Order: sequence, then C-alpha cells, then structure tokens
Amino acid sequence: MNSNQPLLTSFKMGDLTLKNRIIMAPMTRSRSNNKEHAPTVLQAEYYKQRTSAGFIISEGSQVSTRAVGYINTPGIYSEEQVKGWEIVTKEVHKAQGRIFVQLWHVGRISHPDFHNGELPLAPSAINPNSKSFTPKGFKETVTPKEMTLEEIKQTVQEFKNAAINAKKAGFDGIEIHSSNGYLFHQFFNNFSNQRTDDYGGSKENKTRFFFEVLDEIIKIFPENRIGVRFNPSMHNLHGIIIDEETIPLFEYVIQKLNNYNLAYVHLSEPFTDVSKVKYAVQNIAEHFRPLYNGTLMINSNFDQEKGNNIITNGFADLVAYGKLFISNPDLPERFLKNAPITKCDTKTFYSDTGAKGYTDYANYIEDI
Repeated sequence: MNSNQPLLTSFKMGDLTLKNRIIMAPMTRSRSNNKEHAPTVLQAEYYKQRTSAGFIISEGSQVSTRAVGYINTPGIYSEEQVKGWEIVTKEVHKAQGRIFVQLWHVGRISHPDFHNGELPLAPSAINPNSKSFTPKGFKETVTPKEMTLEEIKQTVQEFKNAAINAKKAGFDGIEIHSSNGYLFHQFFNNFSNQRTDDYGGSKENKTRFFFEVLDEIIKIFPENRIGVRFNPSMHNLHGIIIDEETIPLFEYVIQKLNNYNLAYVHLSEPFTDVSKVKYAVQNIAEHFRPLYNGTLMINSNFDQEKGNNIITNGFADLVAYGKLFISNPDLPERFLKNAPITKCDTKTFYSDTGAKGYTDYANYIEDI
C-alpha cells in the first residue's frame, strides 16, 4: 500500500476538488451502434465502473452530423443523444464521480459515406491521404470541401449548441477536442490550412476559429468547467506536418489561454518518435509548463512511475490515462496497492462487441 504517491493526492481544479490526479482520458470505443448514435445503459455502466478517476473525460462526441468521421460514435446534437448522455451522467454522479464531455468535429478525417455523398468539411480542399473507418470498412480519404465563412459560423454555433446539450445532459464540464489532426488542428497547421482570408496565414488567423468556439462555449459553461486539448508535436499523421511555424503557434495559443480561467489545458506527448523531426518538441509538458499559469494535464503512454515523476518534477498537475483505464476500471486502487495491471484486448477497442472488452474487465481482488 503506497498512499504517498503524487498521483493519489487530491487537487483543486477550479471549483472542483478532485480525489486524485489520475484522469480517465477520452477514448473512442464505437459502442453507440443504434440509429440515433446515442449512448445507452452499456456506456453508463462503462463510465460508472471508472468513477475512481479524479474525473472522467468522455469519448469524443460529434457536435453535428457533419462532424462524424467514425462508425458508432455518439453525438451530442439530438434530443435522443442528450437523453442517452443523461443516463450516463446520472450513473457517474450516483457513484460520486465527475465527468466532462469531449466535443468533437473530425473535419476532413471523414468520408462521403457518412454524409450522404457530400464531401467532409475542412479549412482547405487538401486530401489528408489518410484512412477513414466507414460503415463499409476502411476507405481512403477524399479531397474535402473548403469551408465557407458561413459554414465556419455554422460550426461555431454547432459547438455552442452541443455545450447547451451537455448542460442539459448533466455533464460537469466540457473538453474541446482541438487535437490529433481533427478540425481545429487542421486550421492550426500549414499543410492543411492554406486559406488567405481571416482564418489562414498568421497564427492569429489560424487560431481564430478555435477562440471563437471557446468564447461561445463560455457563454454556456463557466470558464473553470472548460478544458482544451492539443497535440503540438503530432507529425505525419492525418496529414499534419510539423514545420517552423508549428510550435510557435501552440506557444501563442497556450500563452493566450492565460487570459482565461480554464479548468485545464490537456497536452499530449508525441505519439511517434520525433527526435529526428526538425522543429518538433520531444518533451511537451516540460516545454509548455513555463508558458501556462493554469492547470496542466498531460497524457500519452504514461505508466504509474512516469505519472508520479512528472507531477513530482512540476511539469504537470494531472495525468490522463487511456488504455490502462480500459482494462483496469479501478486504476487508482491498483496504483495505491501497487497491484498488477491487466492487459487490454486491442481487438475489442472499436469493434461492435458490446460488453466484451468494454464492461467485462474485473476490479483487482487482493489475495488474502
């Protein structure tokens, strides 16, 4: 039993007191296999099982039909979806847990199969040359439709409407998914955004859409109940390429966020080896910690020791765990007891297997 671990200490995040610093990361699990793409009692059980986390960030939830890019992912734009999420939040709260919803728009990482043959939306008409997981299997991405100014305004409103729905559904807060090569990240990057209007060119213009959405969501949720997520050193994935303007743009964004009183900024360490990538930053938390005055969360392949160390070193306040929470619903308890970690079955991550590989992982039982 080791209760002296930094990960297991409480933390004040805005007006919330977290019981520990072990956060459940947002993870797509593709279990909303119904006509309405709404969460069900299965998702409610899944999240309830993991309420030992300091708080939970839900799987990415699309803000509109145009935001969809993966099969069987839940949305938060319809009445049926709100009712489904309400079942989830009630079960989480009954178990004394907290849950934020992650608002999601995949942009060009989609396929016409999801949009009745229409092209997916993006900042510029540039094919990411990636793969889209459609109802008919993996397909090559296509050249998307460059968003008009009116479509950008509509999308800002879709995020605001999603925030309104999140409040109706009983979520404790919101995370804006501005990471991992999806729509906001596409606006940030020179290889996906070649606009010449107010949404392209300078870092102020490339981040305008993101800040417009943030400013609208603040009208619905208090600033200290809103988190944002970025992946600054993501490279050569979903058509995102690091160049000399990439890290300065994220530095600009992070420093500008000091003007807000957000719940947290959620950063990812590089998904791939970027040690030989010019202009990339290898240690994201260490690089950005001095630039941000608020709560900093970090993720990507952390284990127990690495998580404790990064908090001890002062580079982050919270650590988000993904895969470990899939197969260890009682992860904080296992860290407390230094108990064995159950491996997850990767074959059931996104497949329509119902409870298998989803809610059937057991809590640790100590040998007596």
